[in-house]
Amino acid sequence: MICSAIREIDTFSALSRQEGQLNCAVVQGLDLRLEDIDWQNLHCAGAVFLGCHFPDHIDLNVIRDKGAVIFPRLPNLPYNPYRHSVYTREELMSGWTPSADHSVDKKIYEHFHDKGGNAPDVIEAMTQRVHDHAIDDALRDLLEGRVDRDGKKKVVAVMGGHGTPRTDPYYAKVARITRDLTRKGYFIASGGGPGTMEAANLGAWMSNAEDEMLDDVLDILAHSAMYTDPGYMMRAQEVIDLHPTGGSSLAVPTWFYGHEPTNLFSRHIAKYFSNSIREDGLLAIATYGIIYAPGSAGTTQEIFMDATQNHYATFDWISPMIFLGQKRYKDDTMLFDCISQLAEGKKYADLLLCTDDVKDVVSAIANYTPTKG
Repeated sequence: MICSAIREIDTFSALSRQEGQLNCAVVQGLDLRLEDIDWQNLHCAGAVFLGCHFPDHIDLNVIRDKGAVIFPRLPNLPYNPYRHSVYTREELMSGWTPSADHSVDKKIYEHFHDKGGNAPDVIEAMTQRVHDHAIDDALRDLLEGRVDRDGKKKVVAVMGGHGTPRTDPYYAKVARITRDLTRKGYFIASGGGPGTMEAANLGAWMSNAEDEMLDDVLDILAHSAMYTDPGYMMRAQEVIDLHPTGGSSLAVPTWFYGHEPTNLFSRHIAKYFSNSIREDGLLAIATYGIIYAPGSAGTTQEIFMDATQNHYATFDWISPMIFLGQKRYKDDTMLFDCISQLAEGKKYADLLLCTDDVKDVVSAIANYTPTKG
């Protein structure tokens, strides 16, 4: 069967609506033992089953003879390559205690490291790619409003140093910026790690708290300023205990840098194996702008990647590039001047700003209207 349209089915409610008509459908990661399915009369020509559980009494060859393709569940993996949602903090941190880290997150990182890291064998490479595609798909569902049912999200990303201490003035500035932007209806995304990335998700988390509570939280976090300090994760947990119903945001980390902890302040975590897919994708989804706090080589790379996307309108749209830190970006590195010169004659030249003022950053994003390249 030639399928002109593919239906993706990754929930039991969506499956039940099909009424036995699965022709040209992709059924992803469902436990079909839990459903009352008339297998004998099931129509599934052109269907693809990704990592599904089937009842023991079903002869899978019968399903294949009907024209379906079955991708099996692979054993001995600490992750599900066919997952149909991004991760949550609770899922990744399951098994963690203050005295020992036996979290799911760490188990996946150790598996990734043991399997060769960036050079896995062919089976592991395929499962990692399938996993990352599943995360791509789940992330689209989230950003297009199909998860929270709140409409398409206005994504603003924040980049900056992973080694920025919680006591750094720019950590507090980033938290205040993202708090204010979240209150204005923007959806904050970060690279999901420590430093500036944590500050970005922290600000979104505190968006539904009283203003003065952010100062209290920064004082708590200052007791373990670096992610290598004792009690680092415990201080974050203290903040969550103090304000357990924080605002929503996105973290996009990678197990390539799995030695760094995924920060705890994001409700949604799109964690990848491939760092290159993760970095390019994070920049691409930030259609309402990217804020660059002071950082080092990684942040510099992201600046030029973003400039390239804007310069050639790679994803059709251009968006603001906000440089937070005049000393870093004008005096020390001249990166702002470099990007400004590169942008001459292009539409995104008008979307560049270098400032140290929190209100200026928020205003630049709030006054931006989505622009075609």
